[in-house]
Amino acid sequence: MSDDKKEAWAQDASWGSARRRGKGKLAEGSKAVEADRQATIEKAVETAVEEARPGLHKIPDPVEPAGEGALTDEERTRYEECLEGVDLGNTAWFIQGKALDTIATGKLFRDTPHKLEPERTYRTIEEWAPLEKGISVGKCSKLRAGWAIGEVLAARSYDVNPGQVREIVPVKNAFNLNAAVAVYVLVADSWGPDQVTAERLRNTVKMLPGDLKLDEDEDVDALAKTIKGVLVEEIQPPVSRAIPPAVTRAVDRTAIKIADALNRPRISRSEVTLRLMEAFADPEDTTVYDAVLERMQEAEKATRKAAREALK
Repeated sequence: MSDDKKEAWAQDASWGSARRRGKGKLAEGSKAVEADRQATIEKAVETAVEEARPGLHKIPDPVEPAGEGALTDEERTRYEECLEGVDLGNTAWFIQGKALDTIATGKLFRDTPHKLEPERTYRTIEEWAPLEKGISVGKCSKLRAGWAIGEVLAARSYDVNPGQVREIVPVKNAFNLNAAVAVYVLVADSWGPDQVTAERLRNTVKMLPGDLKLDEDEDVDALAKTIKGVLVEEIQPPVSRAIPPAVTRAVDRTAIKIADALNRPRISRSEVTLRLMEAFADPEDTTVYDAVLERMQEAEKATRKAAREALK
């Protein structure tokens, strides 16, 4: 080994050099440990926040029971998650409804000792709900029937309550979920989202014809338009294609005035119709067109008013 190489090796192997390298590695290791610790803390905070935040997605979907005896570990977990949802009823009633529905469908109460008869367990949701959660049988049934409607309406940013949803549950039962939501959307569009009441929903449902046919594959907005069209037809009287006799007589009287002004013995009704059609279609003079449009707008306004009155 040459003298230069020996000297370089001696410097690298010296205690001072080793200490410097050691300090550098310790500093790098310390930074890595601190970064990992910070990431762990942030992850724990995110997890805690997510676990504390209520949400319908945290409630398990209703499924049939896994057996007749004690709950399985999976069922026990689902039961505890549903209990949290039931307790959130004052904040979001439809979350409570889904939780109750999941408990009832899976019979997740079946190994819970009966409060009044501890020698046995609960057999039905009707036994469990009043004693364990103070929820009446009627309220439990209504919440279970309406939670899916409440979920969809809440997703559409409607502030809906159980009393309103109760009025459109029959529509869900007769058709499907979208049809029930469509009735609510129709009333909200007619009166305003903050003017929807249980009474207006009830009256709207009553107006639906018994032979109503709906395309259950249509989305909510399309169904709302369809139902509105059906209700308007139900409200307004059938339009006769025949010209009312009073209008015919008035036309004849006016035609006589035109004949006098032109020094003609008479003006036929067909000629009057022709001249009216020509004036109506005249692109340069829209006087007749404007007059007809104004009359038709007034008629449409009256029809809409009648429809709104019927929805009260």
